[in-house]
Amino acid sequence: MSESYVKRLFTILLDAVTDKDPQVQEQVCGALCALGESQPVEALRACAEHLRLHEKLAHPYRTMILRVMETVVSSHIGELDEDVARASILLASSEMTRVKELVCDWQQAASNVLVAVGKRFISSVMEEMLSKFQPGVLPHHFVVQTLANLSVSNVFGMVPFLTSILNTMLPMLSAAKPDLMRVVFCSALQRFSESTLEYLANLDQAPDPTVRKDAFATDIFSAYDILFHHWLQSREAKLRLAVVEALGPMSHLLPSEKLEEQLPKLLPGLLGLYKKHAETVHVSKSLGQILEAAASVGSRTLDVQLDSLLAALHAQICVPVESSSPLVVSNQKEVLRCFTVLACCSPDRLLAFLLPKLDTSNERTRVGTLQVVRHVINSAAAQMEVKQPFILSSMKLPLLDTNSKVKRAVVQVISAMAHHGYLEQPGGEAMIEYIVQQCALPPVAEPQKLGADSEAPAVDSVRAISVSTLYLVSTTVDRMGDVLWPYLLEFLIPVRFTGALTPLCRSLVHLAQKRQEAGAHALLIQYNGNVTLPSPYAMTTRLLAVSSSPYLGDGRGAASLRLLSVLHRDIHPMLGQRWATAIPLLLEHLDGHTEETLSRKEWEEKLLTFLRDTLAVVSDNTWICQLSLEMCKQLPNYNGTPLEKNFLYKCIGTTLGAASSKEVVRKHLQELLETARYQEESEREGLACCFGICASSHLDDTLAQLEDFVKSDVFRKSAGIFNIFKDRSENEVEKVKSTLILCYGHVAARAPRELLLARVESDIFRNMSQCFSTKVLGIKVETKDPALRLCLAQSVCMASQAICSSSRGSSFQLLRKPELVAQMMEFIKAEPPDSLRTPIRKKAMLACTYLVSLEPALEGQVQADLIHSCLHGVMAVLPEPEGVDGNQEPLYLDTVQALKDLLTSLLQRNMTPQGLQVMVEHLSPWIKSPRGHERARALGLSARLLQYFLKHLHIRALVPFHNLGLLLGLFSPRCADLRPATRQEAVSCVYSLLYLQLGYEGFSHDYRDDAVERLLALRDGLGHPEPAILFHTCHSVAQIIGKRLPPDQLISLLLTLFEGLGDPDKNCSRAATVIINCLLKERANVLLEKVPEIVSVLRSKLQETHGEHVLQAAQHSVYVLAARHHAAVVSSLLGSPLPFDSHTCSLWRALAVEPGLATQVLGLLLEKMSRDVPFKESRAFLLSSAPDRVATLPPLAATCALYEVASAPASGPAVLELYPQLFAALLLRVSCTVGVQLPRNLQAKERKSASSGLASRSLEPCSSAVDALQAVLLRGGNDDVVQHMELEGGWQLLRTSAGHEEGVTRLASAMAKFAGPRLPLMMKALFATQSSVYEIQRVSSTAFLAELLSSNMVNDLMLLESLLDNLLARQKDMCARVRRLVLRGLANIASGSPDKVRAHGPQLLTAMIGGLDDGDDPHSLVALEAMVGLARLLDLVEAWDLRSVLLHVAIRIRPFFDSEKMEFRSASIRLFGHLNKACQGDCEDVFLEQVVGGLAPLLLHLQDPQPPVAAACRFALRMCGPNLECEELAAIFQKHLQEGRGLHFGEFLNTTCKHLMHHFPDLLGRLLSTSLFYFKSSWEDIRAAAPMLTGFLVLHVEAERRPQVDLEQLLAALQLLLKDPAPAVRVKAAETLGRLVKFA
Repeated sequence: MSESYVKRLFTILLDAVTDKDPQVQEQVCGALCALGESQPVEALRACAEHLRLHEKLAHPYRTMILRVMETVVSSHIGELDEDVARASILLASSEMTRVKELVCDWQQAASNVLVAVGKRFISSVMEEMLSKFQPGVLPHHFVVQTLANLSVSNVFGMVPFLTSILNTMLPMLSAAKPDLMRVVFCSALQRFSESTLEYLANLDQAPDPTVRKDAFATDIFSAYDILFHHWLQSREAKLRLAVVEALGPMSHLLPSEKLEEQLPKLLPGLLGLYKKHAETVHVSKSLGQILEAAASVGSRTLDVQLDSLLAALHAQICVPVESSSPLVVSNQKEVLRCFTVLACCSPDRLLAFLLPKLDTSNERTRVGTLQVVRHVINSAAAQMEVKQPFILSSMKLPLLDTNSKVKRAVVQVISAMAHHGYLEQPGGEAMIEYIVQQCALPPVAEPQKLGADSEAPAVDSVRAISVSTLYLVSTTVDRMGDVLWPYLLEFLIPVRFTGALTPLCRSLVHLAQKRQEAGAHALLIQYNGNVTLPSPYAMTTRLLAVSSSPYLGDGRGAASLRLLSVLHRDIHPMLGQRWATAIPLLLEHLDGHTEETLSRKEWEEKLLTFLRDTLAVVSDNTWICQLSLEMCKQLPNYNGTPLEKNFLYKCIGTTLGAASSKEVVRKHLQELLETARYQEESEREGLACCFGICASSHLDDTLAQLEDFVKSDVFRKSAGIFNIFKDRSENEVEKVKSTLILCYGHVAARAPRELLLARVESDIFRNMSQCFSTKVLGIKVETKDPALRLCLAQSVCMASQAICSSSRGSSFQLLRKPELVAQMMEFIKAEPPDSLRTPIRKKAMLACTYLVSLEPALEGQVQADLIHSCLHGVMAVLPEPEGVDGNQEPLYLDTVQALKDLLTSLLQRNMTPQGLQVMVEHLSPWIKSPRGHERARALGLSARLLQYFLKHLHIRALVPFHNLGLLLGLFSPRCADLRPATRQEAVSCVYSLLYLQLGYEGFSHDYRDDAVERLLALRDGLGHPEPAILFHTCHSVAQIIGKRLPPDQLISLLLTLFEGLGDPDKNCSRAATVIINCLLKERANVLLEKVPEIVSVLRSKLQETHGEHVLQAAQHSVYVLAARHHAAVVSSLLGSPLPFDSHTCSLWRALAVEPGLATQVLGLLLEKMSRDVPFKESRAFLLSSAPDRVATLPPLAATCALYEVASAPASGPAVLELYPQLFAALLLRVSCTVGVQLPRNLQAKERKSASSGLASRSLEPCSSAVDALQAVLLRGGNDDVVQHMELEGGWQLLRTSAGHEEGVTRLASAMAKFAGPRLPLMMKALFATQSSVYEIQRVSSTAFLAELLSSNMVNDLMLLESLLDNLLARQKDMCARVRRLVLRGLANIASGSPDKVRAHGPQLLTAMIGGLDDGDDPHSLVALEAMVGLARLLDLVEAWDLRSVLLHVAIRIRPFFDSEKMEFRSASIRLFGHLNKACQGDCEDVFLEQVVGGLAPLLLHLQDPQPPVAAACRFALRMCGPNLECEELAAIFQKHLQEGRGLHFGEFLNTTCKHLMHHFPDLLGRLLSTSLFYFKSSWEDIRAAAPMLTGFLVLHVEAERRPQVDLEQLLAALQLLLKDPAPAVRVKAAETLGRLVKFA
């Protein structure tokens, strides 16, 4: 029986091999292999029998079966006996040779079986193979292939057979005509030769150590003769390559004399193949083996063939290497291996051949040659050692090559040379210089044009590999230390090596440190007459200058400073201690920043401080003069790097400042002036800085030198004394003037203050004027050069600032002040007023700022002109457009700051109300400008001036602040400006003005008024306020002004505010209205007397004027009228056309101002909304299926009005008073307007309003009711309810028919959570809807009441009983939705009042079971609600109450386990879990049967396609565990089935089945039958899970229980499942079949 079962099992699986799906095929093969693991012999027999019985089985499937056999044999070769092995050998041999044609996959699989068996049964395999390998008969292709593979897999077993095999094979070679046959013979000969060589190499481990190479020599030579002389000439490329691959290893087995004899033919023959094959790696590999064989026997033939070998191999190495072609890369490696052999044999001839190739025009030739040179330098070092001078001299031409690939190859050659001592020879320095040159290349990738056949660029650039090479040679090759030091120092100074400074410095630091370790106290640099080494002054200058741009060139700043630190003793003996402290601090500063965060100005100042400290430590005038001379000498080196040249100028100034020799100072200054490149702006600035720094120590000498230069003929067009300037154009002369003026400015700024005042007018300003114009204060000759004007403005600014900072600056009389101010004004006026492109305006205003503070004072008209010019020059500048990335913004901010400083300086001269008034009058047109950016700037300036005035206010006598009203009237409306910044500045202005008034009233500076201080809080809130908050702020500002404004200022303030009503900024106009109304509040009785007139003209005025002040007046009038006649006003406003326009809405909101009036209005609207019918039914078409519901107008208008009234903040008390009635009425209004349409005339209006964008709210009936309900909730203090509903999407749900019920539920939940105390009165209002004629109102009220039971608030308020009674009374409602909601409400008690469930348990259970049995619901939704409800209640009811219904419920819900609807499956399974949980491990046997019966469905539904069902199954199984009375199962369920934890279903099912079969073996039959039922499930995932369950059950069943399994039925079902349309199901079926081997 067992044998028959196993056979059938194999048969089923083998039949399934023909499945079309690859995954199923793979699983079937896996199952066969799994069966083979336990029954290897039976597996091999079954596979063999299947192949014999199915002769016509297609070869792909035969291939799979053979691969199974190979797997089984490979894993169990030690368990097979001779008979099984013999049978497998015969079958595989038969399959392999069944057809003569080649079917590679099939025959290869059979061959692999033979090779696998041959690892142990080599004799049997060889017997079978030799039977098919008979003399005189050409064997099958795969017989030869098998022999070849056997020789590799079992070397020691096969080599003894090789002699006979070769004897049989050799005659066949001549008879083999097909190329494929010849190819396989070549492959066999190659493998035989390789096996023989391996055997001979390991004779100590071989079974027969007497085997010698000579035993194979004759046969191999015979084979060689045929392969080389006949087959190699074939036209078939594959055959030629096979011959070539075989000849390589065969050459090692040839007799020495025969090899020597054949080499003259063999080598040219192989070389000729290079031209015939694209993939030449096999030729190169074989050639390398032959060359090694020839070299090993000392062949002389190599000398004869050397030229042709070198030419052919060189051509191969010059083939471009494609990064994506590993064959080409491998070929080059093999070719280089050949060159190594030739280099060892004939080094002279090799170099004589290679080195001339470096002088060719072909790039690939040069690169390839260099590649070979590098290789032989490394691989044949001993032979190349005596050739070093020759190789070095031959590298001269490659060093001049400009090709990037050649450069890269040259660098690699030099790297190899460094490691083998070449660079120590004469000529080695040129190699080092070449490396440094490549390090100096730009860091970006070198440009290179790639042709169609060009080699792809290297991953590493030439520069990168050179940098790496230089550092490695410096740090890792010890012998290079004396070569590189101090030679590398020579590359520091030349400009062309600038790019290499960082790697140079790093290498030099390493070399210097090594030398310091060797000799701690010796100087590192020994000049000894070596004039090529840079001097200490040159190195200091160079390294300091390049450090000013520290992050360029891979961080050359830090590298340069480190080199300076190492060379301190060679720079100057005194510097060691100082630099040991200073340089690490500089390096630390660099480490703490990046190129983006480093401040260049701060860094340069640190370097200059470092230089000053160095000069102070040295304190040697000769050394300092030499350093300054070197700095001047190196200046031209930096013409291409302006920033570094600018810094070097500063270094020169610093160095000259430290020099004590006046002659040297003047000489250098003269040279600088004569050689400067004045066309460069950065150079002009650098030269000026140099003079300024120098002047701090040598003021007289510096001014004298400038004076001499100014007096020279430099400004003349014709030739003058200084021939250097004779060819200068007019523009060049202007640049020289600019530079000289700038020099004077810097000299003034840096000059000692005690010496400056005496020289400023006579020497500095006079020469500035002379340089700027040919006539000083005469007729002006305007310059067209903006740079000249900018330099003059900047220099005047610096000089004026220096005067002001002097201790005697306040009393100093600057006689040239009017002329200088006039000149600056001219500059400002000449600039375009609407754009800001240069800093001339800023510099000119800064200069005026300092000039204004000097004596004498400016005349009144001059001051007015100055203010006017500056304001026009800044205020009208257009703002920068969005998205433009320019430099205007920082420049603009600096210019505005300069204007503020200038105005403040002018105000300081006249600190009186009149002086303040003058300033404000100048600013007033800009404050009222229609352009927002101009207003913002004007208010910012005003705020700054007022703050300054207040801060510096000194009252000596109490005087009135007579213009306070005018100023407040100007600034206060700006509190509502469209721009937030303007609003805040306006409040700041009011704040300052009120404190000024308090100051003029006699209050001290530190006095703080509470009312005025409130303005600061108001100002902070004006950033981004809502309009309502904005105007409330204006009202607050007005209140504060009213409190502090003197009575005599009221009229002027009001007059100014009235003028503000026409302000072009509507916000400011409205703000003026707010402020006026606030100030006139006490005159409200005047408005009351005019009520009749307001009512009569109200509508027309609102249509004519849209001003805010008109609307406010209208609202106030309506309020007064409605206080007396509320019914008439309400009736009149309800008659307004729908939708209400904005003015009507505003009037409705005005009725909420007073709580009593609002209550009356709301009562009237509530009555109107609830009394009339909400809709009328009509048919749009005669044949329409259902009538349309159209809203009636009176309730709709009342709803809209109620929204407007409730929206007003003041309506809060009225809404609270009527809250329950409003809430209930609006909830019912919402429910009965769901799906209700507008009348057609209003639909047209609604569409028109929507298209024009005028409608602020939708008029749609339901939406308007929802809006009103929201407004009531907000006004009633339930903002949290509204927000919660918004977050939950409840409001949107309320508006839709599909979501209305859920929306009501969410509203009830929110009300219970946030508005609990209001529930009793609301419930009372809703109870009355039980008898409503509108079904939807009954549904809505039931849904609301049902949800309330989920809150404990109901129990706290003692509302539970009344709610239960009301819901139970609705249980017989004709509407199924109402009945369903009743059940939901009853279940909600479990959440809201769990402690009350026991008391009402029978009542609740009866209602739920009644719901389960509800027969009037065709969709079973009531039953679904009952299942969900029971799941919630079961844990809370009395156990006794539950026992009576437990079985009934379990039986009733079981059919829902496999329902097509996900909700029913999930609810029923989850309820089943709760039933188990309620039993608490103590269930009756009759219920235990239900548990056992549900076990298999629950396990399988873990794979349900719907996640909620799978989650329910997890819960149910966890609850079933205790009732099964098996701790292991319960623990597994608890561990693996936790919510949120990933489940490995196969592992879990395996473990579960293991324990089920161990503890409940009797369940096997039931579980299997249930599982078989699910084989036909409509869900693919469950059909796939069912065989898994089956497989694991039978896997773990005990032997004595196996008879319970109906194997026939099971096999039939699985066999049927193997034909399932879903591949995943077939895969699992095959997997299960693999497990059934246990029944064998």
